[in-house]
Amino acid sequence: MPIHTLYPAERGNLHLSFEYFPPKNDDMETQLFETVDKLSAFSPAFVTVTYGAGGSTKSRSLTTVCRMIKETGLANTAAHLTCVGATKAEVDAVVDEFASCGVRHFVALRGDPQGGIGTRYEPTPGGYDNAAALVAGIRAKGDFEISVSAYPEKHPESADVAADIDMLKRKVDNGATRALTQFFFDNNDFERYLERVRRAGISIPIVPGILPINNFAQMRKFAGLCGARVPDAITTRLSHLDEQPEERFKEATHIAAEQIVDLARRGVRDFHLYTMNRSPLITAVCDLVGFERAPVAQPKRHEGAAA
Repeated sequence: MPIHTLYPAERGNLHLSFEYFPPKNDDMETQLFETVDKLSAFSPAFVTVTYGAGGSTKSRSLTTVCRMIKETGLANTAAHLTCVGATKAEVDAVVDEFASCGVRHFVALRGDPQGGIGTRYEPTPGGYDNAAALVAGIRAKGDFEISVSAYPEKHPESADVAADIDMLKRKVDNGATRALTQFFFDNNDFERYLERVRRAGISIPIVPGILPINNFAQMRKFAGLCGARVPDAITTRLSHLDEQPEERFKEATHIAAEQIVDLARRGVRDFHLYTMNRSPLITAVCDLVGFERAPVAQPKRHEGAAA
């Protein structure tokens, strides 16, 4: 069996989750919910919807999350929440808004500095100072599931990985129940990070974030902003395929599938996939790995219908 495909026994107890972002217009909304519908076939454990810094997409995020819960059957839809550019009272009001439409799971993030990535972060006067404080604020509001971020290659603003792990521990001590990692491409980096996290006494699930590469140039830009390293092997496999979309798609599918399979064989059971609100590549990756799809409901036959 190819290296990027799991044996049936190896797929036992594996769980998927997907990240989406709120649409900016009607066409993007249509695309998003078509994607949600198609990827729901893989029975995700949960899905998440992002939230702009300073609440810049709050209204769209709220609308999207509520629709997912009420119309798609994805009851465990998690709402991202940041504390940038808002007071504690304003953030708490947003928590209440999401909770009123059925949200029981938040992804608590500090958020990017208001001046943009690369500028100095300044806590908002009267607001939560950081993600650990935000977790404590959400926990005080109710018995929510709270996911947080983790950085196998460290956050760009952190002095080192140890500082990142210290912040993760503070978030866990304040009530975080899961960590979703920034995307990475070298599984050895993740394994070393996980070993250090466990030595620090952190026992919550650390779920690897997987980014199937729809657009190589865009991915490199994202990686540069968040401090993720792009191995030379991936550059070699994809950089020459810009004018060959079918070959690029096939290669990108294999890269992501190989990463997931290798992690699964190292004992990882949960995977968080960044969808970019598109289903074809995510579907291809999941199919290649061997994740099962939920059976499609067959239309009922009327009595007396012709055989």
